[in-house]
Amino acid sequence: MKFPLFVSKRFLSSGKGSKFISLISFISIAGVALGVAVLIIALTVLNGFEKAISKKIIDFDSHIKITAFGKRNLPSYKKVKPELEKMLHPYGKNISPFLSKEVMINNKQNSDGIVLSGVLDGDSNSISNYINKGSYQLKTSDGKPAIVVGLKLAEKLDLNCGDQVTVFSLRNDQLPSYNNPPGIMQFTVTGIFESGMAEYDDLIAYTNLNDLQQLTESGDKISGYNIQLNDINKIDSLTVKLADLLPYPYYPKSIYRVHSNIFNWIALQKVPVPLVLSLITIVACFNMVGTILMIVLEKTSHIGVLKSIGANNKSIKKIFISQGLYLSAIGIAAGNIIALTASYLQLEFNLIPIPDSVYFISSVPISIDLYNYLIVNAAAFLLCYLASFIPSYVASKMSPVNLIRFN
Repeated sequence: MKFPLFVSKRFLSSGKGSKFISLISFISIAGVALGVAVLIIALTVLNGFEKAISKKIIDFDSHIKITAFGKRNLPSYKKVKPELEKMLHPYGKNISPFLSKEVMINNKQNSDGIVLSGVLDGDSNSISNYINKGSYQLKTSDGKPAIVVGLKLAEKLDLNCGDQVTVFSLRNDQLPSYNNPPGIMQFTVTGIFESGMAEYDDLIAYTNLNDLQQLTESGDKISGYNIQLNDINKIDSLTVKLADLLPYPYYPKSIYRVHSNIFNWIALQKVPVPLVLSLITIVACFNMVGTILMIVLEKTSHIGVLKSIGANNKSIKKIFISQGLYLSAIGIAAGNIIALTASYLQLEFNLIPIPDSVYFISSVPISIDLYNYLIVNAAAFLLCYLASFIPSYVASKMSPVNLIRFN
């Protein structure tokens, strides 16, 4: 073992007369550990929010959405869809035409306004991952119209799988009149999904595209296309390409534009939160200055003896820098353990629920990223290393005669 490291460990031991120093060292270690843990957990949660919300939005929506200007209907997808596949080759994973209409849904004495989305059987299969009851089935076993609703809507209307609901809709997007009565159709609830996002669980339901076209008398018209890609890095470039190639009134928008309020909110959180919490780690690291200065004062006579037997200023500096690094290494390791433990408990047991009407999800999401751990650990270690220079410089400049006399 090298001389500076050996001496620094001896100085930090809890022998006779050094219990106060040991307490101060423990407090410094705890401060670094908490600072590192808080910062890592904050970054882990922010990453979790971004990934969880992005995944749910994409599962229920798409990477790119093509609609029409002014909420108009678009012509039949049968000729357009093959052209879109050519434009997006080889990045188009799934192109799903849809018809989306605002309707009134009624069950016994309960009714509510929702957005009913008609899709083709086999499309939007990712929604099946969120089914809470029943199954993602847009037709009943005997071929009758079926509907899949969100959990909050089901609770509001007292719905369960197998229940019959009546849906009212405008015909031809015209106001009801004597000659144009509203469209009415009965649906059977075949599935109830729970996304954890109030916007979907309370307002959106899914049915077969042909049934919704029949209900609204839309013919073969649709509202647009949901496009999923096999490379999310191509979202912006392919959106621009589609905008250049598609004629009016086709209006392609990326997921980041359709839900710009959500993604802007996430980006806003990722800037100030880590910055503010970083101050905790900075303060904790610079508390190391006070700790090592206390050790210097307590070990003045020992420093004098070391200098009198030939230890130079460089060796004295290394002793106290080694102390700072030793304490910081323990604190950083403890902070990592705390962060990993807290992340694991939240992943396994969802200990911290949050209101989904505010945060779009029902529990604090966790996304453990090795990169965040490496960045925080490296920054904390560097700060503690810099903080150790001040007391080590003070100790190295002390006169050996005065140090021995001081005792």
